[in-house]
Amino acid sequence: MTNDLHNCAALVERADPDRFRAAMAAPVAARAVLFPLYAFNVEVSRAPWVTAEAMIAEMRLQWWREALGEIASGGPVRRHEVVTPLSAILPAASAQLLDEYVAARTWDIYNDPFVDAEALGRYLDQTSGHLMVAAAKALGAEDVGAVRDYAWATGLANWLVSVPDWRARGRRPLPEAPGVVNGLVEQGLDRLTRARAAGVPKAARAALLPGWRSGAILRRAAAEPERIETGGLLPSPARAQLGLMWQAATGRV
Repeated sequence: MTNDLHNCAALVERADPDRFRAAMAAPVAARAVLFPLYAFNVEVSRAPWVTAEAMIAEMRLQWWREALGEIASGGPVRRHEVVTPLSAILPAASAQLLDEYVAARTWDIYNDPFVDAEALGRYLDQTSGHLMVAAAKALGAEDVGAVRDYAWATGLANWLVSVPDWRARGRRPLPEAPGVVNGLVEQGLDRLTRARAAGVPKAARAALLPGWRSGAILRRAAAEPERIETGGLLPSPARAQLGLMWQAATGRV
């Protein structure tokens, strides 16, 4: 691994330990693809939180959109410890996909709630969905329909876990209409079932490892919805580790 890849791995280890564990459970060759993508995710997802000034946060996101535009164009790409290794593994179409991901992250800057379940679902598809699909394609997968479903369910599970943190920041992370959250959880479980029934291409399996806890989280959210607001959706660390090891060893989601 180059110094840039080492730096990407170190950044992910510090800021996103769950994805770091997932990447380390992947085959060694896949890590050179996953670490730049996960480091990119860290940099973009924290951009709205490093400043209280909305305009500066938008400028940070715009910087990443310009970098992705350089990758998509096939021309010279700015030198950066994340952008440089990202440009080595990202095809133009995926760079355009991640541009939509960065644009969706604009929601994080402001205090507007999602108007309905469809709006939150679209956000999950453009963030968690685009990131996992980009990883699967960079690993060589062509059919990503099941990946898209699995990614949406993973995004929802992670989002529900983060609800208490969003509330603590004074944000409104969930649509407020009655029954909406239950419907989203049901949709997430349905998408997991659909992804499993369709089968995940072997090339894409390493990209799906970050979702190893999604089923357990969504089932608990369905059975005990009060945990969404109070916390406690995550399985025990030991159970989670066993789940990751099982998924990495079997390739089953």
